[in-house]
Amino acid sequence: MSGPRVNSLFLGNSSGVNFSIHLSPRDEETGKLQLANCSGSKRAGDWNLDVTPGTNTSKVTVSLTRSLELCLPNATECCPSPLCMVETLQVLACRDSVKLAQLLIQAEIFANSSFTGNVSENATIIPNQAFKPLGSCPCNLTAGACDVRCCCDLECTPDLLQLFNGSCFTGVFGGDVNPPFDQLCSSRSMEYIPEWFPFLCVQSSLDNTPFLGYFYHGSVSTPKVPSFKIPLETSPGKPFTGYREGDPIITEEDEYFTVPQQSMAGQCVRSAPVAYLHSFDVKCLTSLESYKEGLPHDVRINTGTADFIQQNVVYRTITDRSKFITESESLHTAEVLCQDVTFAAHYKFIWKDKNIEEVNVTVFLGSLCGGEILTQRFTVEFLSLKSPNGEELFENPGYQAGKPVRAANINASDPLGSLNIWQPAGRGLCASATYRPVLFGVDSYSGCILEVGINEDCSFLRGNVTEKLNALIQATHVGKRDNSSYSDLNDWVEIIRVDPFNSDTNVSTGGLKGICPDIPANLNIHIIFAKVGAVQGIPQQQILAVQISYSTVLWQFQCGIGCKNTFSFLPITASVQFIEVPAQPPPPVTRYQKIYAEFDCNRNDVCWPQLLYPLTRFYTGEPYSQCLAKGLLLAFLVLFAAMMSNPWFSNL
Repeated sequence: MSGPRVNSLFLGNSSGVNFSIHLSPRDEETGKLQLANCSGSKRAGDWNLDVTPGTNTSKVTVSLTRSLELCLPNATECCPSPLCMVETLQVLACRDSVKLAQLLIQAEIFANSSFTGNVSENATIIPNQAFKPLGSCPCNLTAGACDVRCCCDLECTPDLLQLFNGSCFTGVFGGDVNPPFDQLCSSRSMEYIPEWFPFLCVQSSLDNTPFLGYFYHGSVSTPKVPSFKIPLETSPGKPFTGYREGDPIITEEDEYFTVPQQSMAGQCVRSAPVAYLHSFDVKCLTSLESYKEGLPHDVRINTGTADFIQQNVVYRTITDRSKFITESESLHTAEVLCQDVTFAAHYKFIWKDKNIEEVNVTVFLGSLCGGEILTQRFTVEFLSLKSPNGEELFENPGYQAGKPVRAANINASDPLGSLNIWQPAGRGLCASATYRPVLFGVDSYSGCILEVGINEDCSFLRGNVTEKLNALIQATHVGKRDNSSYSDLNDWVEIIRVDPFNSDTNVSTGGLKGICPDIPANLNIHIIFAKVGAVQGIPQQQILAVQISYSTVLWQFQCGIGCKNTFSFLPITASVQFIEVPAQPPPPVTRYQKIYAEFDCNRNDVCWPQLLYPLTRFYTGEPYSQCLAKGLLLAFLVLFAAMMSNPWFSNL
């Protein structure tokens, strides 16, 4: 220890354990420390021992009671020299005169002093890590003190090294910064040494070890801490050039404009940046205890040209709270605390080209009381300034990520269709589940639970499940583009349906109740799309095909405790997967490409083109002239050996 106080831990039950501290002088003849016995106290010389008991761990504190100030003339109880104290202490933990644990402390404490000399301006010269190790003793972590088990620490005296001489750190961390490597001729670290090892081993000094510069990564860069505050790269000659699709919207304070959104894990992120031209509609659960207000509505927004506009905010009051309050606990009226909070917020961004022209916000306020669970709703919608009657005009005809997939019933009088998945609520039953649209580019998985009786007819169950799954797909076609016209059949692709089973076939279960095979419990929606072009640099994505299939399961009645329940649960699910394919089929592989693939070093383990790598210009280990000379000499030796072998010189 190098300070006036040190802490340690005693593991185990400290009940009935006697702790004591002892000064351990050295034997004058042998120089070894004298072992202490259990008969001691919690004070020895200028040292005190304090023990704070715990359940299974006790804190042991050793502290110095004397002053560490340098002695002035005619002063006492002070330090006569800068090295104030060098003592060896022993802390014992005994129970019934039986030693349970022992702690050996080497105290080397300097006197407190203030610096009064001149400060040197000589900077520390750091060697280049590519040619010389930065530190010859990596375990030396404390300046001016000895690090325990660091035997290469020059600040450790021989007396201190004796305490842990047998437990020194090994390897690079312990000071062996230039260990011999396996390719060295003098190294015998490998268990199996092949016969050709003496011919291909390396004769090199340890100063040229491959471990040199192991922690060297070129130039040192200052780490950048991610922040929601980003600088705008503006200058008088080059103003901010506007937003592109997906760019975060910036406020006047050079921060992200945030609205609560759902993460990929399904949780709500309260400070999620709003992306340009990316609309969304999310719902977040909160309570009065965890409620937090979002970004203030008086924040001005960057239009994209370094100008700022104010949000047009309209406040409304919620009268029917039943659509937002999903759960309520029974509390006494006198104990209920209520507060006006935001129930919903709808943002409409009016945009033109790369700029934001106007922002309209409608905020719905209501009273939230303690014990209630609030379902907040936040929507962001981008409307083009060129749209007539306030309707959105799609300058990019292709789909954008997060937009609802358009569906239609082409042969019906009302062509408007829907492509949905479930939005469970409450207990997750299908009877109370609502729908939410399928969003383009967003793979989804949802489901609900169907209550089934033990005497349920299997044919009726299959029809009931199929009916609930088909209710999600109220369409016969899906729009190829986001602006598909109902009057043009070429703008739509027909939904390919794969039936789960033949409804005319009666599957027998042998008269068993509670077992029904081939239940179409899983609905699989596969949407194939491709990028067919770009409009103003924004990719134009188009749907090529849609397939709907079913996966069947074997339903079996689950018996509860004592089989007193008459209903069991059948989970039914719906999954949506978007599959991207090339807009055009890739060209066929030519014969030359097939032959070249056999010699491609990135695809094969054997790289024949690099057989003569030392003779090429890419090899920089030696000058090219030396490599060429050695290569010609090697070729001459091979040719000479071939000429001297059979059969040409067999008769000589």
